[in-house]
Amino acid sequence: MSLPVVILKHLKHKGLNNVALYFKYNEALIVHTRALKGVMWSASNKCWYVSDHINVLDILYDHFYGVAELDNQTNYSFGQEGIKKRELEMRWKEEAGRFRRFLEGRRYSKSTIGTYTSFLSSFLQHSKKEVTDLEGRDVDKYCEDILAAKKKAISTHRQFIGAIKQFKVMRPELEFEIAEDLRPRPSRFLPVVLSKEEVLGILRATKNLKHRATLAMIYASGLRISEVINLKIADIDYSRRQVRIYQAKGRKDRYVVLAESMMPLLENYFNTYLPKKFFVEGKEGEQYSPESIRKFLKRSCRDAGIRKRVTPHTLRHSYATHLLEGGVDIRYIQELLGHNDPKTTMIYTHVSNYDLKQIQSPLDMAFKEITEREKQNKKLPNLPPE
Repeated sequence: MSLPVVILKHLKHKGLNNVALYFKYNEALIVHTRALKGVMWSASNKCWYVSDHINVLDILYDHFYGVAELDNQTNYSFGQEGIKKRELEMRWKEEAGRFRRFLEGRRYSKSTIGTYTSFLSSFLQHSKKEVTDLEGRDVDKYCEDILAAKKKAISTHRQFIGAIKQFKVMRPELEFEIAEDLRPRPSRFLPVVLSKEEVLGILRATKNLKHRATLAMIYASGLRISEVINLKIADIDYSRRQVRIYQAKGRKDRYVVLAESMMPLLENYFNTYLPKKFFVEGKEGEQYSPESIRKFLKRSCRDAGIRKRVTPHTLRHSYATHLLEGGVDIRYIQELLGHNDPKTTMIYTHVSNYDLKQIQSPLDMAFKEITEREKQNKKLPNLPPE
């Protein structure tokens, strides 16, 4: 996706020399521009501007690097150091573009391509080096200064190492190596699971019909958030009570069960909203955004009095756990969830309440033994003294 363009021009304002910043309305860019030290808004000229001084272009290019393209229409040129810096940044940008095309050629998902390309851009900018001069120590420094210092998640750290490994595949002539121990072991977290009563409470608290149908579909069929927003009406088979999930994670198709209890809700929803292509649509038939689903789920949880940290994926976790507690074989659950590795599905055995209820705490056993002993002692007759 191309960056927005900011046009730089000379501006004589209030008798002083300034550099004006012109760009099309962009809320995110406005917020970023406001963060620039000394920037002001001119209502008469309808532009942002900063005071003109010898280092103004360096400051502007540093501030907007990676956020916007600057079209310099002033008569200024950079000093020798500034020219070298701009040339280096252009080579980093070209390298990131080449890396993106390399990943696209390997048919990585859009999400992975975006994440890996962003990591490479950040890494090159942090190194402040030519690509051919990169060393293994530069990777270590990024992990120390950015990932560890800013307390980024272990999963983020692992993604960065994955990006650099793919970069090395693209540029095998680079001499540095990636040590295997640079990728930390993944954290093992048990998923948050809602009870069936809590799930129904969330659905009852969701007053908007489209929102309720969306959450019900996620839970009833165990869908990922990406799967529900990509779900097409044509993939719902009412006669067989099945939903076809097309090219989901890992580029796999699968079928999931369409809950019979959802039929009245779906009929009401379709008759009311009349979606054309996708199961859930935004404005003018566009795909619904994940952020919108997260937002209204959060609101529904608050209205339902749920204090757990709930995301759309929590509904999927709850779906799998409730199936397991209902006696469904773990192999079927693996297929329904679309997991490649059965180990991924096995995590739900750790949160299933069915097996946990069969295990007695030693404290309960101790109380039970003492209670039984006291009952037996009361039943014994009092013997007369000899």
